[in-house]
Amino acid sequence: MSMFARALTLKILRIIMLVSIAAIAATTIVQAATPFVYVLTVKGTVNPVLADYVTRGITRAEQDKAEACIICLDTPGGLDTSMRDIVQEMTNATVPVIVYVSPSGARAASAGVFITLASHVAAMAPNTNIGAAHPVSIGATGTTDTTEDEKVLNDAVAYIRSIALSHGRNADWAEQSVCQSVSVTEQDALSMNIVDMVAPDLSSLIAKLNNYEVTMLDGSKITLHMSGIAVKYIDMNWAEKFLYIIADPNLAYILLSIAALGIFAEIFNPGLIFPGIIGVICGILAFYALGMLPVNLTGVLLVIVAFGLFIAEALTPGFGLLFGAGIISLIIGSLVLFKGGGAAMHVSPVLIAIVVIIFGGFFGFVVERVVRIHRKRATTGKEELIGKVVVARTPLTPEGQVIFRGERWEAVSETGNIEAGETVVITKLDGLTLYVKKVEGKEEVSRK
Repeated sequence: MSMFARALTLKILRIIMLVSIAAIAATTIVQAATPFVYVLTVKGTVNPVLADYVTRGITRAEQDKAEACIICLDTPGGLDTSMRDIVQEMTNATVPVIVYVSPSGARAASAGVFITLASHVAAMAPNTNIGAAHPVSIGATGTTDTTEDEKVLNDAVAYIRSIALSHGRNADWAEQSVCQSVSVTEQDALSMNIVDMVAPDLSSLIAKLNNYEVTMLDGSKITLHMSGIAVKYIDMNWAEKFLYIIADPNLAYILLSIAALGIFAEIFNPGLIFPGIIGVICGILAFYALGMLPVNLTGVLLVIVAFGLFIAEALTPGFGLLFGAGIISLIIGSLVLFKGGGAAMHVSPVLIAIVVIIFGGFFGFVVERVVRIHRKRATTGKEELIGKVVVARTPLTPEGQVIFRGERWEAVSETGNIEAGETVVITKLDGLTLYVKKVEGKEEVSRK
């Protein structure tokens, strides 16, 4: 290659490099200049995992200076503590937080009402509803304390009124949603000043939010600029998804049941290993899930008592009494295993019925096997000789010898003198001496 060609090639390479750098810089500038919103998807019960996810999303929106953070909400409610964590994070956010009850058919019930009313902008999709925020509380003993319930109710009323008034929303309806569990459609919510707008989809919502003015906690006004805005989704990471799935009352109950079955299978069949390993793993996950849920101590104790009664029935058969008491204890314990949070925080009755049937079948099988073994005649050791038929080799007066399986045994007659050649049956064994008696009438004896 000539010097001229080499120099020309180097110049071309430099030009290509400079163009590439310029293109990257231009793209970065455009991306930095393009406004964007973050979108979070909240679907399911409100629990600590969900609260952490929302906190992470709002924090990232603040750090990346997003125009706003939109929470697409569909929830039946959940834990009061987690709801308050989310509301607190939204209230103190430095970016506008918009709650959009969506998609069509979604709801913002119970804790979802508080979260929606606490947003800087509240919106709903068609065919959605909001309401029924009455707090549900069951005492540790499984009974309802009127005084405690009144305190919880008054606290919830004051809290939701404060949230609604701070955002200029209908505080009277908010109080009714707590005291009377009222619920309304999206159109009624709009006309009653519960939400700010109704939009059929996310694109329509963003269009309606353009040039919309919101008031922040410090009283400052922010005008949303949504024209040509980019939409970026923040999804749960794999750890959050996994923890959120198992932090469900029904799944926690299933994990607890599998753990019990696996451990019991290992106890009654030592050496299987696999059931024990599965039981331990499911037990650890179940305890983690239970630690994040409003567990009722009475329910936990009843479930533990049920398992104890099952084991007692298997080890010391009680003609089904212990087994029946265990089934009753398991049913009652399962029904009151969780407290508070409404229906979203309780185990499905159908699931309870399935688990009870499985446990009943499993332990019924175990008990039946144990009873059969207990009733079965021993076939080894000295017990094997009892009831066996032998022949007197010499006269028993009362001592002598008998033949059993080709061997000579010292024997003592318990029924007087016995002639040689007579058939006798063994009644007991003392050391190496057999005690025998005559076979009378049609007495049934073993001849093996």
